[in-house]
Amino acid sequence: MSRVASLIRERKEAGSGVLVGYLPIGFPDFDESVEAAVSLVEHGVDILELGLPYSDPVMDGPVIQAATQRALAEGFKLAHAFEAVRRIRARVDAPLLVMTYWNPVLQYGVERFADDLLAAGGSGLITPDLIPDEADAWIAASDRTGLDRVFLAAPSSSDERLRRTVELSRGFVYAVSTMGITGARADVDAAARTLVARLRAAGATETCVGIGISTAEQVREVIGYADGAIVGSALVSAVGEGGAEAGGALAARLARGKSAE
Repeated sequence: MSRVASLIRERKEAGSGVLVGYLPIGFPDFDESVEAAVSLVEHGVDILELGLPYSDPVMDGPVIQAATQRALAEGFKLAHAFEAVRRIRARVDAPLLVMTYWNPVLQYGVERFADDLLAAGGSGLITPDLIPDEADAWIAASDRTGLDRVFLAAPSSSDERLRRTVELSRGFVYAVSTMGITGARADVDAAARTLVARLRAAGATETCVGIGISTAEQVREVIGYADGAIVGSALVSAVGEGGAEAGGALAARLARGKSAE
């Protein structure tokens, strides 16, 4: 079983869920992004989701788009992703998943990317724009290396697509709680509950909900029906405004919601 899935099951058995925290690599600069990632784990984030800056981030909201554009302006290169994973892994033991659009992986070489991520200490990939039906190369590479592959499921997905997503995901299934781009919202879309129930019916045993979560209360609400809550834009904003210390402080507040009780 994957390390990510094992951690989620361990937390469930203990009566809580997991907090997944997203930060882009290289924001606000490379060294500070590493410090911020470490700070999140030290303050309660269970699984790190490290975003790979990309020039055409069509699925990201304005906060993450601005952060990734700044990272690119600061000189981010793909090799920095593996360096970041190595440096973070040397200091904290949380699983590290890289979230990336598929084109950079293709350009780098799927097998080479998998090998370098594994060597750096990464746990797998979250691929928002790669659907399971088009993922044969990544499925083969991840099977060979044992890396996790986290696919996204949306409320608009058909039952057949959800079954396929559950079958091929490893680590967890990423349930997109709202239709549209990422960003913190005052209320987590009620469609998330229905989507998680549909994923359970399709056989999912580990499901985390993302997009729109920004408070401990929302984390607690999500963990009441899912296995984990994913927070991105709120953490990125905190780091942008106050660096690693502010990111850690927000992570500590969010972590208070990890118990569903």
